[in-house]
Amino acid sequence: MQDLYPTRTMGEPHLLARAEPVARRAWKPGAPLTASQIDQFDRYGFLVMENLFSEDEMKLLQAETGHLLSDPTGLKDETVVAEPGSREVRSIFEIHGQSRLMARLAADERLAGVASYLLDDQVYLHQSRLNYKPGFQGKEFYWHSDFETWHAEDGMPRMRALSMSVLLAENTPDNGPLMLIPGSQRVFVSCIGETPDDHYKQSLRKQQFGVPDEQSLAELAHKHGIYAPLGKPGTVLLFDCNTMHGSNGNITPFPRSNAFFVFNAVSNRLVAPFAASKPRPDFIAAREVEPIKPVRGNLRGEGVPA
Repeated sequence: MQDLYPTRTMGEPHLLARAEPVARRAWKPGAPLTASQIDQFDRYGFLVMENLFSEDEMKLLQAETGHLLSDPTGLKDETVVAEPGSREVRSIFEIHGQSRLMARLAADERLAGVASYLLDDQVYLHQSRLNYKPGFQGKEFYWHSDFETWHAEDGMPRMRALSMSVLLAENTPDNGPLMLIPGSQRVFVSCIGETPDDHYKQSLRKQQFGVPDEQSLAELAHKHGIYAPLGKPGTVLLFDCNTMHGSNGNITPFPRSNAFFVFNAVSNRLVAPFAASKPRPDFIAAREVEPIKPVRGNLRGEGVPA
């Protein structure tokens, strides 16, 4: 397969033009988004959707989050990632496989249905996780394009995937909210440095390879600016797989948490990694494709096919 986005194979970084669309389907009657929302996603590489879930649903999700964080001994050991230099939980991966409620959330038409429409294909979960940035101790997530890692280490061929972050706690200007560079989804920043074996064991705590160079970041930021969406619990931040993003550490007493789902098009299933000796484990990057059948209804109920 032709590699349209070579990375970690050259001696210096390069800025490569995206070779494919962002929004794969234009608006039409019955679409789950407005024409303006689809245009915003296509133009800026992200979309903020507010009030998607009721207060009752959010209480349910917050209670489940508290349960997962308070008793990690009931989870698969390999899926629980601690903060660097700490025992505080940083992320819990494969949450859809360890929580019935999180599996139901991932399949909800408000998430999966929107992803399927924008990607113009059936979708499956490439990855799911609970991100937790504890008060005082939450470390930063450095700038990166998810697609660079998914392409290099997982073998994702094309930019036909997107992420949805469901805010479970309020994102304020102070507690390390996600920052994005709008418009960066149209430029692929190739990175330098050969991928070490089992790189994920270190990168999930603190990434060192697949990190863009400062000159490329400065060029993108000066051209497009930086935007940090804020929101209350229940807000959903949707962003393209190649949108450059990162977040600062949290030195406030107010924790930040979110449920994070990566939807990949079925036609974009993984192949051999493009810049790693072997694929990352399935709990990080699913290689078995199970198309999602979007479900309609309140999260407290069983739901019905959308």
